[in-house]
Amino acid sequence: AKAVKKPQAPKGATWAKPPVIVERTYYQRDGAGILPDAYSQVFVVPSDGGTARQLTSGPYSHSGPLAWVDDGKAIAFSANRNDDWEYDVNEADIWKVTVVDGSLTQLTNLPGREWSPVTSPNGKQLAFLHRGNEPIPYHNAKLRVMQLGSQQHQELLSDFDRSLESPLWLSNDRIAVQFADRGRYKLAEVRLNGSLVEWVDDVGGTSVSRPYLSGTYSVARQANKVAYTRASSYRPADVAVFDIPRRGEPKVTTYTALNDDVLGHRQLGQVHEFTYNSSFDGTEIHGWYITPPNYDAQKKYPLLLEIHGGPHLAYGPMFAAEHQRYAADGYIVFYNNYRGSTSYGAEHALKLDGFYASERDHADHMSGVDALIEKGIVDTNNLFIAGGSAGGIATTYAVGLTDRFNAAAATNPVINWISKTLTADSYMGQIKNQFPAMPWEDYEHYWQRSPLSKVGQVNTPVLLFSGENDRRVPMSEIEQFYQALQLRKVDTAMVRVPDAAHGVTARPSNMIAKIEHTLAWFRLYMKD
Repeated sequence: AKAVKKPQAPKGATWAKPPVIVERTYYQRDGAGILPDAYSQVFVVPSDGGTARQLTSGPYSHSGPLAWVDDGKAIAFSANRNDDWEYDVNEADIWKVTVVDGSLTQLTNLPGREWSPVTSPNGKQLAFLHRGNEPIPYHNAKLRVMQLGSQQHQELLSDFDRSLESPLWLSNDRIAVQFADRGRYKLAEVRLNGSLVEWVDDVGGTSVSRPYLSGTYSVARQANKVAYTRASSYRPADVAVFDIPRRGEPKVTTYTALNDDVLGHRQLGQVHEFTYNSSFDGTEIHGWYITPPNYDAQKKYPLLLEIHGGPHLAYGPMFAAEHQRYAADGYIVFYNNYRGSTSYGAEHALKLDGFYASERDHADHMSGVDALIEKGIVDTNNLFIAGGSAGGIATTYAVGLTDRFNAAAATNPVINWISKTLTADSYMGQIKNQFPAMPWEDYEHYWQRSPLSKVGQVNTPVLLFSGENDRRVPMSEIEQFYQALQLRKVDTAMVRVPDAAHGVTARPSNMIAKIEHTLAWFRLYMKD
């Protein structure tokens, strides 16, 4: 195809833009569109200025973060350099490339993915993360430490049922890590003897629209300090610092108050934590609900169930602009970490394996609605449901199972798993890790998990919201649901956001548009 040549344009004529030729297996990415026929390579650039020099080559994608090893003579990185690497989505190894001549050495060869290498202060050890290669949708990330001289390595905290992130060395025998635990991001240190010492549990606040687990940290080793993004239920992230403790809890000092000028004079909804058991199988579900500002315990309020995406992500009790705006409009806002959510261990995360979406997670949500009704705070004539991505799937699936909701608002939901997996950028990993076979080999399995299979039972008015440049869940997904509901004469509206990808609320103006369209839609169906 690349050998095709066009004749020279006639005098005065302007050729149309040339066709785009696609021959790669992984050819598109949400937010980037159709990818150029190029690969990620490792370069070095002189720190005092000069020309960048390429160290790696070949038709492979080499990934950061990078780590200097061998006294600055080589760089460690993560890559899958097998010929079929685009099909081999669960594999990657740690390699190093020498700066002087670009020679490559493979440092790890474990089953699964190894990534995020970091070098110890004395240069003798390399810490990195590892996860297995089983074709399942969730793996805990484990921490391993390699002796660079012998290339022998060991796993730390093998029995710790949480996924470790962002390792950074504190000393030659201590490593800082970040991990999610029951809806909270924590910082801790891991010692090479296998012990774990927790520091703080209020990392967050960099996801402002919804209360996703978020946030980051850094270490100033010589100053013996850690800086991190500190959040609460009522403020987005501020910068906080503490001295690395040898024992006991650290004393944290917050250095900024970035949103006090906006939120300091506003009354926000109060965030309440609770747990309950799912009617499906008794699984404990962890959730939160926000009561409106000026809440009156003698009144009952409309309920808005808002469901997170992923599904292998998690919400927490941190500030959320969307949820607070809904509460300010008079709703009790309920959100939870249903089965499939992270931060509760591998078993909880895998309870949706093969059943996403299904009656299982639907029961998790409805049991929470019923638990709040039992508290006597909910107006049962006014129940509403919303969610984005996986939460949008759960929303559109729910209205095919129940008529309890006055109205629904679904953001970029998968509607048809057959068309989704064969048009989205995530098709290789999703088919391999979430489905038992190719779509044409087990059509019924894909269909049963598709909200479109339930559309004949939908009577609930549905608002659909999506970015027109979404390649994770293409616009054609909500178009299918919209047209099906139009054919059935069910109230529905489609809101198309120009130039937006899957993270459609990343821009504040789009976030506001989503919130206000949702509230306007729900007001149409609010009962006295």
